[in-house]
Amino acid sequence: QVQLVESGGGLVQPGGSLRLSCVASGSVFSIYAMGWYRQAPGKQRELVATIARGGSTNYADSVKGRFTISRDNAKNTVYLQMSSLKPEDTAVYYCNAKTPLVNYWGQGTQVTVSS
Repeated sequence: QVQLVESGGGLVQPGGSLRLSCVASGSVFSIYAMGWYRQAPGKQRELVATIARGGSTNYADSVKGRFTISRDNAKNTVYLQMSSLKPEDTAVYYCNAKTPLVNYWGQGTQVTVSS
């Protein structure tokens, strides 16, 4: 079992920045990739960014150049640095951890971009 706890969401003005954090606990040795997904009201959950155990990253086209995913292996933590935020980035952001058998999800953290 893997437990994920997100933090760092909130209300920010357009053009602003936020950093999300996700701490993993439990069977962290089984995780081969982690990532962030988001779901806006009335829309499907979508990929934001992923980072593999080897460090390779992948981003949705909509966030390339604005968001950066990183991790601290010693702290079992993955981060999402979000800059130049737009109203369309408003969503619940979910942390994801992939293991060979199961995908784990955090409880989600709300990000609202509004003036």
